[in-house]
Amino acid sequence: MARDEPVAATPAAARRRRLIRLLVTAVVVVLLWRLVTGLVGRVDWTAVGAALSRLDAWAAAPLLGVLLLRQVLNAVPLTRFLPGLGLVRSTENDLTANLVATVAPPPADVAVRIAMFRSWGLDPVLGMAGVTLNTVQFYAVRFAVPVLGLLLLARHGLEARHWWIGLGCALAAAAVLVLLVVVLRAERAAVWIGTTAGRLARRVRPAVDPDAWARRVLDLRAQTSDSMRTGLAPALVALTGMVLADGTILLLALRFVGVDPVALPATLVLGVFLLTYPLTILPLFGFGVLDALLLAWCVSVGGAAVEPGVVAATVVWRVVTLLGPLLLGVAALGSWRWRTRR
Repeated sequence: MARDEPVAATPAAARRRRLIRLLVTAVVVVLLWRLVTGLVGRVDWTAVGAALSRLDAWAAAPLLGVLLLRQVLNAVPLTRFLPGLGLVRSTENDLTANLVATVAPPPADVAVRIAMFRSWGLDPVLGMAGVTLNTVQFYAVRFAVPVLGLLLLARHGLEARHWWIGLGCALAAAAVLVLLVVVLRAERAAVWIGTTAGRLARRVRPAVDPDAWARRVLDLRAQTSDSMRTGLAPALVALTGMVLADGTILLLALRFVGVDPVALPATLVLGVFLLTYPLTILPLFGFGVLDALLLAWCVSVGGAAVEPGVVAATVVWRVVTLLGPLLLGVAALGSWRWRTRR
């Protein structure tokens, strides 16, 4: 019966999570306001509105196109670890899980992933193991991209603290990559992956035995070790491309609201974005803290004249990258449910 206790506590835990999420959101909003006013002064929202008015309707097409590219690249790693999934289904699975995780308490996202894998005739054990590996890979990329950001910012001038930040992130990324290599080579790590995925699944279905999942992952590792080993590099490249696509959306938004490329060159914008990207580990993908640092850095380089445009572009970037995947997730979930019923 002890194994069923986490499931019984789920409603109360879900309510606590909602409350904590609301409190965190409120704190982050307050931090955003204090950071913005403290670092760059009071925002002229009238000027921000004027900058947003420069955004033409046709700009939605390239922004949506880059967002789709971002989501497809994000779905590539799972295809490398789950044979037969395919890029379209992987993208559909990621978008649906993201939607469900946003609007429903855990482990609803795990449940929908497992249901989709089963409906496609794929092994849910290998699927959830792939999802776990994908999460670990994303942490490696999250802390590796600041190194690329330093290379882009080198021509614009950097302080010693920026190099120290880059070094710390590089060491963190290297540690995660070592973990990934161990996972691919060591049976004990494979057991950990299977047990972790099984515990997540047990929150949905109490009958799931994490030990059995661990044994299954060991068997699958022996059967697919070559594909897992060869799939690691393409997965890391795809996730790096996903981060670059994310930064490209911000860059396009800056140009569409009228920020002068001479004042804020593309290399500067992408460099700052990549260097501060580890802050997306914070709640709401770094909402507030990351935005304020981007704004402060851009204003310090481009002057106060770019401030309204940067704020407007940040708003556009957040709307596209936070709300856009949710709308795509609604479409993905509806499409999957319709095909499943048929």
